[in-house]
Amino acid sequence: MNAKPSDEAQQSLSKWQERIQALHNVPPLFRMVWESAPKPVGANVACRIMAGLVPLAMLRVTQAVIDALYGLKSHGTALPGYFWWLIALEFALAGAATVLARVIDFCDSVIADKFTRHIGTRIMEHASSLDLTRFEDPVFCDKMERARLQANDRVLTIQMAGRLIQEIMTTVSLAAGILFYSPWLLVFLFACVVPAFLGQTHFAFLGYSLTYDQSTKRRKMEYLRILGGSKESAKELKLFRLAPFLVERYKRISDELHGQNVDLAKRKLLYGSILTSLGTLGYYGTYAYVVYGAVVGTLSLAKMIFLAGAIAGASTNIQALFSTFSGIADQALFMTDLLDFFAVKPRIAARSGAILAPRPIRRGIEFRNVSFSYPGNPKPVLRGINLMIQPHERIALVGENGQGKTTLAKLLTRLYDPTEGEILLDGIDLRDYDLDSLWNEIGAIFQDFMRYDMTAAENIGMGRIEAASNIFQIRAAAMKSYAENLIRKLPKGYDQLLGCRFEGGMELSGGEWQKIAIARAHLRDAQILILDEPTAALDARSESEVFQHFTELAQGKMTFLISHRFSTVRMADRILVLENGRIAEQGPHDRLVKSGGRYAEMFELQAAGYR
Repeated sequence: MNAKPSDEAQQSLSKWQERIQALHNVPPLFRMVWESAPKPVGANVACRIMAGLVPLAMLRVTQAVIDALYGLKSHGTALPGYFWWLIALEFALAGAATVLARVIDFCDSVIADKFTRHIGTRIMEHASSLDLTRFEDPVFCDKMERARLQANDRVLTIQMAGRLIQEIMTTVSLAAGILFYSPWLLVFLFACVVPAFLGQTHFAFLGYSLTYDQSTKRRKMEYLRILGGSKESAKELKLFRLAPFLVERYKRISDELHGQNVDLAKRKLLYGSILTSLGTLGYYGTYAYVVYGAVVGTLSLAKMIFLAGAIAGASTNIQALFSTFSGIADQALFMTDLLDFFAVKPRIAARSGAILAPRPIRRGIEFRNVSFSYPGNPKPVLRGINLMIQPHERIALVGENGQGKTTLAKLLTRLYDPTEGEILLDGIDLRDYDLDSLWNEIGAIFQDFMRYDMTAAENIGMGRIEAASNIFQIRAAAMKSYAENLIRKLPKGYDQLLGCRFEGGMELSGGEWQKIAIARAHLRDAQILILDEPTAALDARSESEVFQHFTELAQGKMTFLISHRFSTVRMADRILVLENGRIAEQGPHDRLVKSGGRYAEMFELQAAGYR
């Protein structure tokens, strides 16, 4: 009875199968390279093919020169008439090799720049098309981080592929010369190089596995690095003396990863040195055989020099060929996450034959038995929501944290799709509308709104990108949000760079940033407006100013206001109280207060704080 293979043998076989499968990643990479720079790639390949044939041509010319000189010195034979043309040709080949090398370097540089730009653009475009839930999944975030890093590192793979073409041409041409004289010399050369190739491939795979396993810890290191040097954490970092704690944790993770990397490097050094010595044995063994042939007279001096040069070149190129191919195969492993990232498709997408969102909205929005659970968490955030909102109605959502207020708003904007039930706009499921058309009708200010490190005008223009260059519309939006006075005080006005990421930028307070964000909502001119804690960072006076014009902001719009401040939500036409994922109460402020329910209880608790 045959013994079952050991677990180690099975793992080794599995690793080799994974390497072979990873080669499927190479053609997509080459397609992306061709898409990014077709002309430089074509020129690069042509130059490398020519450069690969130069060594054999030079050896052959050198052999002819030595044959002619040997005949002259040994036998008194006159130099052939083309002798000096051979010298000129040798010079021309040497010059061509130099020029080709420079052209190849130039093409490599151009291809690297174009590919980096191309792949970076593709990652941005693809990431923007993916569902919001993807970015809330730490496993996917790890994959995206690896994909981003892999995109930057794939320039090396491209250059290796170019070298592989050149090395193949050189190896094939020199091997053909050796094969003509002795096939066994060529077989011996290859046999001595294969073990080193297999060993290098094995350790490269271990390197990939280690990098994969370390990705989460590297993200933790990056997070700790940001915590240790960011503006947002600087106050607590100093006040609570957090720096030693964060530095120690960073060093502990860094030391662990360093130890793993050094251990692998030591093993690679030991076994790699042993296996590489076989390649050296192959070269000197065949070289000694050729010299012996010249000594005993079976080879002429010119043939010996030709074969010695061909063997040296072939030995070097065979090793380089295997090494480069191994490198490409192992780099292909690192392509897995990048290609997997591009293979991720958004679940939220427009259906075939999608229709444009209505303008104006006539019947409003209806939630029918809507429930929602986040991926990987079976507990519903919303349960059986049934709700009808009229076109110009102002709705406020209140409740404790985690009750689903923001989730409901994101379902409304179709950043999420319901787990159960459906959301109708003018009687038609949101999933039947064209996404861009739908989002054009929605304006939103979320609690964690973006603070763009751009000019004040550009920050407001982000609300409706097609109006970003219209300073009149931008100023009108700024006036409505009370951001106009703030911007006028900036040194460069609307051209002032905001934030502190770039030189010349000016940081704003939280309330000032919020006024900029509110200006975006005014600029958008959308039919549906979502305000998620829109005045959270404003002082009492600024909040009062903004909400004096709340009616103006919401005029003609279906408005959803999420807030913990009851002075704000009382301005809504209808207030929804969310509790345990359900609508516990709804109605205008006065009626809810009189009913003595959950809303009245929360209102009284907040009001007591001001007495």
